[in-house]
Amino acid sequence: MAGWRLDRKDPFLSRRLPSMIANRLISAVTGVNLHDYGCTLKAFRADVVQQVRLYGELHRFIPAVANWMGVSVHEVPVNHRARRAGVSKYGIGRTIRVLLDLITVKFMESYSTKPIQIFGLLGVMCGGVGFLGAAWLSVQRMLWGASLSNRPILLLFVMLILVGVQFVSMGLVAEMLARTYHESQSKPIYYVKEVLESRGPAAKV
Repeated sequence: MAGWRLDRKDPFLSRRLPSMIANRLISAVTGVNLHDYGCTLKAFRADVVQQVRLYGELHRFIPAVANWMGVSVHEVPVNHRARRAGVSKYGIGRTIRVLLDLITVKFMESYSTKPIQIFGLLGVMCGGVGFLGAAWLSVQRMLWGASLSNRPILLLFVMLILVGVQFVSMGLVAEMLARTYHESQSKPIYYVKEVLESRGPAAKV
């Protein structure tokens, strides 16, 4: 259960509007549609919370993490009262941290067990564009004697090839780290809520 401050008492331009935009963005990225990710009132079963590991600003993404575990998340409207004392510490600095954590959450959701698919894809795209471009310039040089010394685009293609190799290498290293991460902590790549065993008569050998 996640709280929803339906009737917020905060200023619209400085608090509610940025919050609405952030909630729409987080819902679109995580696939868990909630109106108020920033509400700190949340209630989950103990067996769910014990499996959740939070770092940085990830506490606001608990509903998304729980949803990946197969848990149904529902919103419940809650009361919200205006601040009586103190000043809000929420500013642009925290917004940037939340966006960075959102990237982390998306990566952990989609590619934590297969990082080579994202890094490898980027590497193939960059390396492919660089290789084709360099090959075309080489054809121009060999067949038509085109000068390459005054064409900076050659350096761009060479850089794309190197970047592509680096992305693929990062993907391979990330694959090794992902396997080490899951195996060293005995962390499952998926969660099983309940194992059902047959109670019928044992098979005769």
